[in-house]
Amino acid sequence: MAKNSVILTGVERTFSSDEIIVSKTDLKGRIIYANEVFQRVSGYQEQELLGQPHSIIRHPNMPRCVFKLLWDTIESGKEIFAYVLNRARNGDEYWVFAHVTPTFDRSGKIVSYHSNRRSPRREATKKVSDLYAQLLAEEDRHADRKEGMAASTKMMIDVLGQIGKPYDEFVFSL
Repeated sequence: MAKNSVILTGVERTFSSDEIIVSKTDLKGRIIYANEVFQRVSGYQEQELLGQPHSIIRHPNMPRCVFKLLWDTIESGKEIFAYVLNRARNGDEYWVFAHVTPTFDRSGKIVSYHSNRRSPRREATKKVSDLYAQLLAEEDRHADRKEGMAASTKMMIDVLGQIGKPYDEFVFSL
């Protein structure tokens, strides 16, 4: 199913606070493991997920600059925590509080990425969604996607600078 063919339903899915969505990807972001919770919440079966880019669940209301920050961080060998709005197979949406880490081999080379996602607090998603809406609007204001990404990245840096916290500290403060 092409990602653009999914119509957004506006229905929010949730999962229990004692459940963890787990996935692993290769270095290109293709899914190599998806646990049962991921499959159930996303609405995809394992065979539909394996080998697909993790962006198969990307919600169009997520600003690209957040994903750029995420990828820049994990590709540099560091972990990141992030609030992410995902899209289920049928167009429903679901928020996660993600912890994404690189996986290293014995020589210290990054060989894959691992993500654990927990059910976020409702108050936190409300606060972060306001910021994400501003970032997305900035991205959409530019006809050129690269210019939009650069502008929204600058906006995110400026907003976080005003708050006085880097992104990770910001998300933990919510």
